[in-house]
Amino acid sequence: MPTGTTAAASAQADAAVRSGVLVEARELRKSYGAGAGEIVVLSGVNVCVNSGELIAIVGPSGSGKSTFLHLLAALDTPTSGTVYFEKKAIDSFRESELANYRNRSIGFVWQRHHLLADFTAAENVAMPLLMRGAGYSEALETSARWLREVGLEARMKQRAGELSGGEQQRVAIARALVRQPALLLADEPTGDLDERNANAVFELMQRLHREYQLTSILATHNTVLAGRADRVLQLEHGVLQPFGERPKP
Repeated sequence: MPTGTTAAASAQADAAVRSGVLVEARELRKSYGAGAGEIVVLSGVNVCVNSGELIAIVGPSGSGKSTFLHLLAALDTPTSGTVYFEKKAIDSFRESELANYRNRSIGFVWQRHHLLADFTAAENVAMPLLMRGAGYSEALETSARWLREVGLEARMKQRAGELSGGEQQRVAIARALVRQPALLLADEPTGDLDERNANAVFELMQRLHREYQLTSILATHNTVLAGRADRVLQLEHGVLQPFGERPKP
């Protein structure tokens, strides 16, 4: 019969199964350097995200929001602690499983969209499918459907570099969702936009979240937009907890 730490971990895992948790972080820590020069970015982060939730993470610049999303997406590795996806520890995945996790289970929207400026909007959205081996015609057909979803049907053949900032971020959202991932991660998706475009992009992401039954985690410094999420968490001094609470000493 499990005892001590093993019992606690077992109980936590059982609770995760019962509550339909899609992704979970347990004692997640990330630091750089060592000794007196060590910089701690995340300090024992614990969180469970249920399937279908829309969670906003707020915090000042440099608080570790991007680092946290990168760890969830397996784009970086923690100093210690574990990320679980569908009850499986991602640090136990083989390289092929990790690649599959990043390519199929995760959709990532960056603050700076990272579109290919000389390619059309349709080609940018189709790129993840092409990289996965889909045929060109099939990939463009799927791309066109997602561009219609984000209101850019008329801009499909426009080069990405010729689109406005709001349009470029809509293309980035379509690209993140074209593979229909289970988990959408967005790092300051409205950070480079004016208030009107920021509201429009956030409302679009809310709609797609509902219609496609996504599980979404958005990092933002905009507490007004964050307040529209199902749950708001704050990351400060390496600690993640409900918004409004003071970080524990």
